[in-house]
Amino acid sequence: MKLQLLSDLHLETEDYTPEPAPGAELLVLAGDIDATWEGLAMFAGWPVPVLFVPGNHEFDGRDIDTVVPALTDICARIGITLLHRSSRVLTDAQGKRVRFVATMRWSDFDLFGAAGRERAMRSAGYFMRLMASTRGGALFDAAALRDEGLCCRAWLEAALAEPTEGRWDKTVVLTHFAPSLRSADPRYGRQPSTASFCNADDDLIPHADLWLHGHLHCRHDYRVPRAGREPSRVVCQARGLAGKGEADGFDGQRVIEV
Repeated sequence: MKLQLLSDLHLETEDYTPEPAPGAELLVLAGDIDATWEGLAMFAGWPVPVLFVPGNHEFDGRDIDTVVPALTDICARIGITLLHRSSRVLTDAQGKRVRFVATMRWSDFDLFGAAGRERAMRSAGYFMRLMASTRGGALFDAAALRDEGLCCRAWLEAALAEPTEGRWDKTVVLTHFAPSLRSADPRYGRQPSTASFCNADDDLIPHADLWLHGHLHCRHDYRVPRAGREPSRVVCQARGLAGKGEADGFDGQRVIEV
């Protein structure tokens, strides 16, 4: 299956018009498309199916528990599919069945182990204040975010452990947050705040043939060896903010094959 991957378009502030990639059979939106949600209308009538896993900015200024139901309804009206802690099997032009396993995978702040968790959670305070989200009237803080991250991790681990039994030929994981320190933005290096962007899901990567993510405003394409099988591939195709030079080298027409 040939995929087009877009994330971190930030259409709430950025001037960018997405276009279908020639040859793509599916478009994947890996989050942070538009904090206002209005930009999602750009994908109405897209010539191929669209799968959308939301990003943290889709939750900005909102009650956390209301976002996924509301976005699901909007996406249904537009004609795209929102996935979060849910899966979908699609068949490509050659008859290959591809399972898409999707969750935001919020940060659990364990990127540097239990010893680094407290510092990582403190560093997340800045991002949480910018996000300004709530749950039941209370601030959605780093502790609440960690709880969500652990729920995402548990769901994803269980989904990837499901027996194939001939039900699909390939597995693609879709997350907004990154699954490995290898996806960290090289501009900032290894620091506590990196745990707000990457999780330590390296043990789960070999269960996927392809792992697509966003959140980091840079591009990645690397492979993780698997015994007796082709390596797993991890790809981030984030655009980022043009004013910071993050969109330099971005190719929105790139096609990824699984």
